[in-house]
Amino acid sequence: QVQLVESGGGLVQAGGSLRLSCAASGRTFSNYAMGWFRQAPGKEREFVAAISWSGSSTYYADSVKGRFTISRDNAKNTVYLLMNSLKPEDTAVYYCAARPAAYSYSYYLSRSDYNYWGQGTQVTVSS
Repeated sequence: QVQLVESGGGLVQAGGSLRLSCAASGRTFSNYAMGWFRQAPGKEREFVAAISWSGSSTYYADSVKGRFTISRDNAKNTVYLLMNSLKPEDTAVYYCAARPAAYSYSYYLSRSDYNYWGQGTQVTVSS
């Protein structure tokens, strides 16, 4: 079992930045691929970014590419999402997710790929 706890959300003006953190506990974090998803009111939960357990491979949704950066610190059992140039359309609850990885370079893009989820953290971007 893996427990995930997100933090770092809040209210920010358009053009600002936030860094989300996701602290993991319970299993060997370094063997897990991680992802960030978000869900806006009335919308489906959507993929944002993913990272392999080694950190060597990352992937981003087109809507955040060039603005968001996913990273991880396996020694701290934490994955991060640095969000720059935030837009009002980035407003959502952000969730981190984890799953055991087949290979050190594997990452996963679908909600159904992930076994474990955090409770989410709210990000609100004002115009």
